[in-house]
Amino acid sequence: MNRPLNFLHLTTFYPPYSFGGDAMQLYRLSHALAERGHHVDVVHCVDSYHLLHPGEPPLPYAEHPRVERHELRSGYGWLSPLLTQQTGRPLLKLKTIAEVLRSRPFDVIHFHNISLLGPEILSITSPNSQAVKMYTTHEHWLICPTHVLWKFNRAPCERPECLRCTLQAKRPPQLWRYTRLLARAAKHVDQFVAPSRFTARMHAERGFPQPVAYLPNFVDRMDHEWQDPAPRPQEAPYFLFVGRLEQIKGLQTLIALWDRLPGCDLLVAGEGNYEPHLRFMAAGKPRIKFLGHLQQRELGALYYHALACIVPSITYETFGMTIIEAFARKTPVVARDLGALPEVIQDSGGGFVYRTDEELLVTLSRIASSPQLRAELGQRGYDGFAQWWCREAHLRLYADHLNQTRQKKFGGTHWQSLTV
Repeated sequence: MNRPLNFLHLTTFYPPYSFGGDAMQLYRLSHALAERGHHVDVVHCVDSYHLLHPGEPPLPYAEHPRVERHELRSGYGWLSPLLTQQTGRPLLKLKTIAEVLRSRPFDVIHFHNISLLGPEILSITSPNSQAVKMYTTHEHWLICPTHVLWKFNRAPCERPECLRCTLQAKRPPQLWRYTRLLARAAKHVDQFVAPSRFTARMHAERGFPQPVAYLPNFVDRMDHEWQDPAPRPQEAPYFLFVGRLEQIKGLQTLIALWDRLPGCDLLVAGEGNYEPHLRFMAAGKPRIKFLGHLQQRELGALYYHALACIVPSITYETFGMTIIEAFARKTPVVARDLGALPEVIQDSGGGFVYRTDEELLVTLSRIASSPQLRAELGQRGYDGFAQWWCREAHLRLYADHLNQTRQKKFGGTHWQSLTV
């Protein structure tokens, strides 16, 4: 079958009404599919965005002509996401979702971060077609009410105590989690996928009832940024941190030890609710520089000229997008040995992992003192990116998952139009 396909993606957040990497991953995927001639509809919840951000998004995002965005605006503001959070059902969103489902015969229905659409959304069907249904675990939401397996706001979750942890995080307990709603709804999904083998294992270990396959994330090639790089952002050598400024991202652990690494600056790109505390910690440390939120086009030179990108997260990341963003610019990465981060480093050989502050300082000093080592690590990271984490590699694996799932569910031939 060699015709363009119709894709429906459902998610809580999507640019410009978004905060994190899951929304950007879907944005990239939607545009990649559209550029190959497919039609893509995206349903996302604007009410949920305004629950956390009262104003309009600061930056617009260009949309592809074959990507149609559908906003869920109930007219009841915060009440809509609250009802969904409590009941697990998209009560005030169903009319819009039903209209989109009737609009065309969908071949693929793909779920992403559905935390404020609710698990019952997994049971929807396309009335005009037989659709393959996929779910990507961008976060740990299926097995963790707070999404990130960060227990009592103190440490990675080793043993679930979800009710106490939810209350400590100052979130209302989700009543539906004490029913079998998720287990029933999950049976309506044909294929669950995770961006790392670690995340797939974690779902199995925490009792999620459906198998989860491996489908890594991707970023687009940025070869021009290392073939014809922009000027250095500063003359002094520097290491780079890119990410949301939240406690779980671990930047505070770098600030606390940076005086012990002479001769190198630490540049910080990002913003977040932990930023005031981090700036207070860094006061009087001129070699730590906060750059604010930057777009990908502004990050290119920062990545390329950095000695390395440091990823010090102190909880279980599901993938580690900044790692492959660095690899795409031939920049090595030093990451904490936790969650999915070491998996990406070890698959490529493009950097080092560390467990203690002492290990980190030794590693950073090695890279800073050896341009040859930095270049070798950067090339390995780039080779791994080109093999596993670029757009073309992702779409090949995505097509394989969809075609295999379709054949298992319906039989018949593969979708040849998915071939990269």
